[in-house]
Amino acid sequence: MTPNEHVDAVAAETHRFATAVRSADPATPVPTCPDWTLADLLRHAGSVQRWFTVLLRQRIQTPPTSRDVDLKLPERAEDYPAWLTEAGAEAAATFAETDLDAPMWAWGADQHARFWVRRMLFETLVHRVDAELALGLGPEIDPDLAADGVAEFLTNLPHATLFAPHTAKLRAADRTLRFTRTDGDGDWLIHLRPDGFGLAPADTTATATTADADATVSATAADLLLLLYGRTDRSAPGITASGDEELLDLWFTNSAF
Repeated sequence: MTPNEHVDAVAAETHRFATAVRSADPATPVPTCPDWTLADLLRHAGSVQRWFTVLLRQRIQTPPTSRDVDLKLPERAEDYPAWLTEAGAEAAATFAETDLDAPMWAWGADQHARFWVRRMLFETLVHRVDAELALGLGPEIDPDLAADGVAEFLTNLPHATLFAPHTAKLRAADRTLRFTRTDGDGDWLIHLRPDGFGLAPADTTATATTADADATVSATAADLLLLLYGRTDRSAPGITASGDEELLDLWFTNSAF
């Protein structure tokens, strides 16, 4: 997907999220985010959008020293859906006036402004799914969008140690773990080394076969995305996991984002 497609998808996901929760009880528990209610989920999602928007406006070139942001948070939780919509509108206005290919500090692999748009997209999408699951709505995810989310997650995870410290344990003596999409193009090969882990280049993945991996997980793009984010597990219907069980346990125990 292109940065402009990510921009459009942020707007669409924010709208879907706000619409889903507009008439819901803010005190509704969110099972996929233990100890959170819908109010907590909305407050988090809106805060992240406003924080990322501030970073984009400032075009920061070094890690920020403060996360102080005027969140404009309403006093009543019932007003959070409208507040999230406003956060999305502020983000859209900032995207429109930003060169998304401009160099910019980011915690992940892509050191450009576009990193923050893509990161906002999948932060919003996953929490939209959390909200819909909490409300029993049966969430849907566009398959190609989900595949882009899988790629974004696996590309950036090696850089996430600061806030996902257990990823530092994702080390092994040259083992490989493959994630394969079953509803379209998409194949990702992770190398675990004694000094860390990372996503193999696309050309390497394309020339390898499933037999080359020590463990393989196969599912639709949407199921892979939710699996990687811990919203489902590898025993769920539609997900096939095979190969080295110890390697699979190592990954899913320590890859929480």
